[in-house]
Amino acid sequence: MVKDPVPLGDVRRALVIKLRHHGDVLLSAPVFSVLKAHAPHIEIDALVYADTAAMLTLHPAIETVRTIDRHWKKLGPLAQARAEWALLQTLRGRHYDLVIHLTDHPRAAWIARLCGARWAVAPEMRGRGHLWQSAFTHFTGAPKNALRHTVERNLDALRRIGLYPAPAERVVTLVPGGDAEARVRTLLAAQGLADGNFVHVHPASRWHFKCWPENKMAALIDRLHAAGHRVVLSAAPDAAEQAMIDAIQSRLTQPAISLAGQLSLKELAALAARARLFVGVDSAPMHIAAAMGTPCVALFGPSGDREWGPWQAPAADAEAPTPRHHRVIVSDRHPCRPCGIDGCGGGKVSDCLTTLSVEQVMRAIDDVLPAAPQGASAA
Repeated sequence: MVKDPVPLGDVRRALVIKLRHHGDVLLSAPVFSVLKAHAPHIEIDALVYADTAAMLTLHPAIETVRTIDRHWKKLGPLAQARAEWALLQTLRGRHYDLVIHLTDHPRAAWIARLCGARWAVAPEMRGRGHLWQSAFTHFTGAPKNALRHTVERNLDALRRIGLYPAPAERVVTLVPGGDAEARVRTLLAAQGLADGNFVHVHPASRWHFKCWPENKMAALIDRLHAAGHRVVLSAAPDAAEQAMIDAIQSRLTQPAISLAGQLSLKELAALAARARLFVGVDSAPMHIAAAMGTPCVALFGPSGDREWGPWQAPAADAEAPTPRHHRVIVSDRHPCRPCGIDGCGGGKVSDCLTTLSVEQVMRAIDDVLPAAPQGASAA
């Protein structure tokens, strides 16, 4: 137990800051759930980038999701300063007692200081200087010689202030909402699809070096079709991702159902929740599918699967085995992975990923599908 815990009984309001991409923000969800479960009287707000807010809105433990718009910097210095000042005034008006900063973003040091929070926790960062060191009362350490999943790294902020989550509490919560559920039901019904009788495939990532080759993805989908599975494709409304979907579709002997570019993040979650299986690469949609409880087969190349693999809360009984609903496919022929580089030599193509075979992925799918939900209630 830590010698300097934060007395949660004295905390009325808390702010949790996660200024990162979509998947990173989603994997912070257990922090809110655990803090609220142990101190239900605390009003907990989140601060994230505006484009990632859907990962946390409707979370039952969060009072308000407050946002920073990345486009403020395009408004010009004066307009950006006004937007930043308005946000700061809003945060100061909440009179937070506790600030939990989950990344190394320097902006949070100013926020913690100017909000006047009595307690503030952030990652330990060497070389950040006096501003960082004086802005926080507690610092979380990081493993020196081991990899740790991002969910656990986020929860370390709570451990550092004396709150120790039980294994079964470490659940990633994502709520699609009624509107998203209704639209996805309509889209699936139009295709004659029922819950649990299709495979959801999301081939793309915003980072192309994380993507499997289009010809291999097409060959995998052909194998799924041949095995009697219906396949639903999704992708972001981005030109590069749309081009990838088109390239995959052009190679198929039988077209897949495509909802590419048609879904919001909440709708993507509603779709994943209804799928029998999710297949994709290291991406936010993979984390979304895992959060919705859908078995995942995820292909990893240069990124770290131990830190970023599909999350599943540990078993409540530490001695009981955790059910393996997910499979991660990685190369066993590339000792250099995970390197974190954008393709071999920075060339945007990752050999450890492109050499993964269709047969490897299909074996993982066959391993997972028998344990997948069999229900076929009307979509």
